Amino acid sequence: MTENDTGTKKTALITGASGGIGYKLARVFAREGHDVALTARTKDSLDKLARELQGSHSVRAISLPADLSDPRAADQIHTALEEERVRIDFLVNNAGFGTHGPFSEAELTSQLRMMQVNMTALVHLTRLFLPDMVKRGEGRVLNVASTAAFVPGPLMAVYYASKAFVLSFSQAVADEVKSSGVTVTALCPGPTKTGFQGSAGMGRTRLFSRSVMDANVVAEAGYRGMMKGKPVVVPGLRNSALRIAARLVPTGMAIGQARRLNEDVG
Repeated sequence: MTENDTGTKKTALITGASGGIGYKLARVFAREGHDVALTARTKDSLDKLARELQGSHSVRAISLPADLSDPRAADQIHTALEEERVRIDFLVNNAGFGTHGPFSEAELTSQLRMMQVNMTALVHLTRLFLPDMVKRGEGRVLNVASTAAFVPGPLMAVYYASKAFVLSFSQAVADEVKSSGVTVTALCPGPTKTGFQGSAGMGRTRLFSRSVMDANVVAEAGYRGMMKGKPVVVPGLRNSALRIAARLVPTGMAIGQARRLNEDVG
């Protein structure tokens, strides 16, 4: 059903919508007849996507440029939507980034910024929009985590830890709201064809030299899982097997394998 109880189309707020999985999710929501509110740092890319979705799918698409590394950004997004009287029925916390290399050599500013975007902004936005969903007795939250959530990740220590936080947080809140009519889903993709590997400096690692999933496939799986109210969605058989293996093998062995995958192949 694409309409809410006000008789208007349901609206999805999607962070990190200018590229990668967020971009594909925006297209899926619009294709399914939902209005979208799009946020990312790049105004030109957002505006272009908004125009495209409005023209192709006859939905309303709002462009909300924002940098979620700024602690004020979540409140600014929430206020802007309130002023436009836009009700958010689906919250998609997709924005995030990673860096590659030993933590002791990493630039501290980038690590703290990563924690702000990957964790704090996600929690902030969820806390701003979730109460109204619970009050209405309907709504869905999709938080994009990663298979990195299943094991500590040497050479990407903060990134892996941030995704473990997203998974744990999502599962806990999903349980808290399970009788309210609201659902919370954690999407845990493995390596995916996006700009992530380039920006994170992962292009020469073993992790991205193997089978890499298409962002369209990941977005479709995330959307379907969210709409079914699944607490965790892991796209792909290889990634599902990784989740099981992470539970069964000794932690030290799992960490060693993660390090090997995160190392450059030469």
